[in-house]
Amino acid sequence: MSANARMWTDRVLRLVIAAILLQTLFFKFTGAPESKFIFETVGGEPLLRYGTGIAELIASVLLLFGPSIVAGALLALLLMLGAISGHLFTPLGIVVQGDGGLLFGMAVAVAFCAALLLWMRQAELVRLLGRRG
Repeated sequence: MSANARMWTDRVLRLVIAAILLQTLFFKFTGAPESKFIFETVGGEPLLRYGTGIAELIASVLLLFGPSIVAGALLALLLMLGAISGHLFTPLGIVVQGDGGLLFGMAVAVAFCAALLLWMRQAELVRLLGRRG
């Protein structure tokens, strides 16, 4: 992959992840009925709803700034693995209130984009995970 294609792929992945995460914040923070239903079903209403929203906001901000991109992608991936698990291993299921699996699909899309971004930036990921606190 050329350097230019790699740069644009990186940017598009970051924007897709951030756009999906940011558009869900309205529902989480306003207590939309769909959002409340999801977090009641998985047993985390309201703390998990607010906590997830805050974490998704942090991941989105981190993805948009150079030095923190890998941390944002890692946080987004972990959050989406939690969301996917919630769909698969709780009564929530893949289709939520007749959405045709849209929320599940968005979680899978974000997880895929974040994993691809981490793969593209694996040297940075190794440095980040290799730091000793």
